[in-house]
Amino acid sequence: MPGGEKKSWLRRRVEGAILGGLTRAYETVRVDPDRFLIQLRIAYGLPIAGFRGVYTVPVELLDGVAMSVIRGGMKLAAAEGAGFGLGGILTIVPDLGILSAITMRTIQKLSLIYGFEMNTDDEIAELWIAAASAAGVDISRELLEKQVVNRFVPNVIQRIAARAGAEVVEKWAGRLIPLTSSAIGCVLNYYFVRAWGRRALEHFRKKHLEARQRFAEEQAQLPGASATRTLS
Repeated sequence: MPGGEKKSWLRRRVEGAILGGLTRAYETVRVDPDRFLIQLRIAYGLPIAGFRGVYTVPVELLDGVAMSVIRGGMKLAAAEGAGFGLGGILTIVPDLGILSAITMRTIQKLSLIYGFEMNTDDEIAELWIAAASAAGVDISRELLEKQVVNRFVPNVIQRIAARAGAEVVEKWAGRLIPLTSSAIGCVLNYYFVRAWGRRALEHFRKKHLEARQRFAEEQAQLPGASATRTLS
């Protein structure tokens, strides 16, 4: 059927754009932890010298910073969607590639805010588990190879791209109409980042609370140490 063929073609293009955007975000446009740490201290006033210091900061303060970062990503995605939306379907592929990168950078920042620095294979895997959770993807099968990051991450990216591609094709039909596609692209990008960002926040917050408890226990066992001492 012609309609089915067209949808299949569009979905392949959409999935390819999301896959490319996520892959580039992983390989080339990662958030610089050192620069972001300075931003957290200066722009958001977090009294920390290093990311492990977040375990001594009230969780509510971290939540406020996380929501601010998500809102920043939403605004950036909305502006990008409005610009690319002027081209209708002709610009949906580059739009989704950039949107994917914006979303992934937002998730990376959330990871850092809650104390996961992405220095180890476990932390990198956790980042993509959070991204999968944000996309509504069940990756229980892939968790068996979590320790082999070079194989785990590409598989998870493919699963996320397939799930997000189906969602985009279903909900973004308005992008096919040139006169309204700019406004629609702005709104859809805005809510895309909001939904993914909030789900990723919930994931990292839960992990943070677990790690925070372990941190407190470790500090309590140190001779003469205070469980609330700020770490460098």
